[in-house]
Amino acid sequence: MPSLLLVMLGGALGSGGRYLTGRAAASLLGPDLPWGTLAVNLLGGFAMGLLAGSLARIGSGEPWRLFLGVGVLGGFTTFSAFTLDTVTLLERGQSVLALGYILLSVAGAMAALVAGLSLARSVA
Repeated sequence: MPSLLLVMLGGALGSGGRYLTGRAAASLLGPDLPWGTLAVNLLGGFAMGLLAGSLARIGSGEPWRLFLGVGVLGGFTTFSAFTLDTVTLLERGQSVLALGYILLSVAGAMAALVAGLSLARSVA
């Protein structure tokens, strides 16, 4: 199966899982905090750890990495990929680069959101 198709199929499943998790969390815990986002980020990070550890043992799991890691978990939460990238940098001994990556990712995403929001509001 072509790589792109594996990613797309997995992404559809992951996005559906994210939506259902968000709805369940809101109905169980209320709307006061973004419980659904927190849940998918924590579950996605744990699942990515399990996947990365398992694929490292079997060796030739590229189709599984694409379907589950990039597709399902990417659709479920991109936070899981971010945390895997950060831990990989730390394991390579690149702690300064990892810290920079964390700061740039979080602060950069917030700045980009504010910029996009401001642009959208100025046009409306």
